[in-house]
Amino acid sequence: MATVYDVPADVLIERAAKKLEEEKVVEVPEWAKFVKTGAHKEHPPAQENWWYIRAASILRRIYVDGPVGVARLRTYYGGRKNRGVKPEHHMDAGGKIIRTILQQLEKAGFVEKDGQNGRKITKKGQSFLDKIASEIAKGA
Repeated sequence: MATVYDVPADVLIERAAKKLEEEKVVEVPEWAKFVKTGAHKEHPPAQENWWYIRAASILRRIYVDGPVGVARLRTYYGGRKNRGVKPEHHMDAGGKIIRTILQQLEKAGFVEKDGQNGRKITKKGQSFLDKIASEIAKGA
């Protein structure tokens, strides 16, 4: 049986995002269409389903790196801030989006709090991603 480590991340995240959307595991808040994902961005995301893609990506990141907290996820999803003629600097991503997605995944039972270490994946979340990974490995 294939796991998350055996398949390409982009394909896994895309399929997991579709499943999260179909099964209504994650819901897009009303404010999501107006916000940028961080101070380093100039515009909000252009994709319609960006919320589900970010949720699937966060779930995979917790599976691979867990337990992981909001601060480390903010660093991971951050990027370079264009400061005009001054040198670029790294800026962390916005925390509200990450926290909201983590709360939704926790409510669905895919992740759980691990004391002071952040959140870790549950058996339900692990099997969710592993099933998708094995489908991809089989070529379905």
